[in-house]
Amino acid sequence: MTTPRGPTGRFLTGSLAEFRADRLAFFTRCAREYGDVVSFRLLGRPVLLLNRPDLVEQVLVTHAKNFVKHFGLRLYKPILGNGLVTSEGDFWRRQRKLSAPAFQASRLPAYAEAMVDATARMMDEWATGAHETSEQAPGAHAAGRTQTRDVNADMMRLTLQIACKTLFGADACPDPELVGRAMEEGLEGIAARFRLTVPLPSWMPTPSNLRLRRSMRTLHAVVADLIAGRRAAGARAGGDGGDDLLSTLLAARDENGAPMTPGQLLDEVLTLLLAGHETTALALSYALHLLAHHPDAQDSLAAELSDVLGDRLPAYADLPRLPFTRNVVTETMRLYPPADFLGREAVVDCTVGGIPVKRGTNLFVSQWVLHRDARFFPDPLAFDPNRWTPAFEAALPRFAYFPFGGGPRFCIGQTFAAAEGALVLATLCQRFHFAPDPAFRLELHPGITLRPRAGVRLIVQPRPASAPARAGDSAGAAMVVGT
Repeated sequence: MTTPRGPTGRFLTGSLAEFRADRLAFFTRCAREYGDVVSFRLLGRPVLLLNRPDLVEQVLVTHAKNFVKHFGLRLYKPILGNGLVTSEGDFWRRQRKLSAPAFQASRLPAYAEAMVDATARMMDEWATGAHETSEQAPGAHAAGRTQTRDVNADMMRLTLQIACKTLFGADACPDPELVGRAMEEGLEGIAARFRLTVPLPSWMPTPSNLRLRRSMRTLHAVVADLIAGRRAAGARAGGDGGDDLLSTLLAARDENGAPMTPGQLLDEVLTLLLAGHETTALALSYALHLLAHHPDAQDSLAAELSDVLGDRLPAYADLPRLPFTRNVVTETMRLYPPADFLGREAVVDCTVGGIPVKRGTNLFVSQWVLHRDARFFPDPLAFDPNRWTPAFEAALPRFAYFPFGGGPRFCIGQTFAAAEGALVLATLCQRFHFAPDPAFRLELHPGITLRPRAGVRLIVQPRPASAPARAGDSAGAAMVVGT
């Protein structure tokens, strides 16, 4: 393979300005102009952007031992701590092993019941206009309210409640607005530090450092309350309090019989609290946005739900009989992957695709780029759930589609998240119809995750119980989506 080319960038900062301004557009332009392997610099650090599935597989799977998480992710340790997302080596393997039982398939039916129950309660709130984000439409009445809602705020609230119930055994959930504000403040504090060519020490009382400290005080207090509540429940039960993830972590002991330190426990719970709800909330928000703009696909989904479920709520056992529902989630995460890129840093000199990679080089792989690559996805900007046939999936290269990562560090909650996405979407679309808000335009804000800059506003209206949806030809109605 020839020596990789790429944008020259500025003398000291390289391509940092373009990366910060819009990394989705930057990665897309790099792939289009320079091909499968693109070389550039960020603050003097060498980076290779890999835009071919077999190269992604080499980094994430075949030669995974040669790499650790990239330098940019380490900037987020003040928020995520040393949890599963950021930890490395033997410590990561130990924590992963301790956490794995909570995500076993045998627990999913019980989790599914909690997911559907929480969604049903939220829909009851919608029916009464709770948390409504605009005035009721003229002429609407309680039985058929038309509302304009920020469904992203709703999904964040819902998935936080689900995470608290299923993973932490908590009946009382933290205030999602409090958690969201603290997370935003922390991310802005880190982003402000990242914007500096030479970051100032974290102990200096700069505005960005002060924002970050406030954020961490709030998030740590939220997690401490969850842990205290689970300990109290365990004490009342005369044991560890249950078989949820938090109980497992509280009961865990190392080879010397010692429990996790308070700091380790806090980091793991904080990581799982944030990562365990936000990515699924984003996938659901984008799914509703796409369905609102593709009414034939929404009709096909509603028809499948009517045929399979009738008037009853979905259960885990229904998922194999809801292929179109699953395809909607799959296609949504192709177009709007909640994690739009992954990065690894070489810890030894090695090669990838025949290209020498020096120790310290960062390798980026972008779901955003590969999921929209016409070599693997015909008409790549079209929202077409029907593309996901068994034959299409069998022919697709392994890492042309990887919303949950891959290799030893694939997302531990992948099966949990896939079930949650399908069940929540099914429950919502049984009862409500979604349409575009003409005054709203989706704008993306890539950070740790691919967030909407100003929420996802949609018009929401109950479906008439007496008029079940008819299946539409969603394949023929595939439309181009914007970014």
